[in-house]
Amino acid sequence: MSESKVQHISATRAYELIQEEPATAFIDVRSDMEYLFIGHPIGAVNIPWIDEPDYVINPDFEREVRKLILGGIIESSEHQSVPVILICRSGNRSDEAGKLLIEHGFKHVYNVEHGFEGELDEDHHRSTLAGWRFDGLPWEQC
Repeated sequence: MSESKVQHISATRAYELIQEEPATAFIDVRSDMEYLFIGHPIGAVNIPWIDEPDYVINPDFEREVRKLILGGIIESSEHQSVPVILICRSGNRSDEAGKLLIEHGFKHVYNVEHGFEGELDEDHHRSTLAGWRFDGLPWEQC
């Protein structure tokens, strides 16, 4: 039996997977403020991995993900087998969050490489090299 690990996929592949498998849990792990004011992928649910005011790891992250899946938003008798796609700004926080979910028995956890905004370019701008917005995928903001 092979051990599960976080699978790193492109934003485009993440979008395709969501279209192919409607039960997918699509979770934006950025802070509430990032999610609201910078924007977020349409359909992503915000469960912060690290949030203000103290910027510490959310001790309830795994429980909140389970509540999302089990709470009727996503229907599956095999909740740990539901695909979970995680996204953050550049792919680092979502990778950390994904590792925690794997440690707690989740089987299909995906991290969006380059995240929502991607890395900084030479002018210190984001969304110019890679990421969800760079790829022209659907997003919104408040």
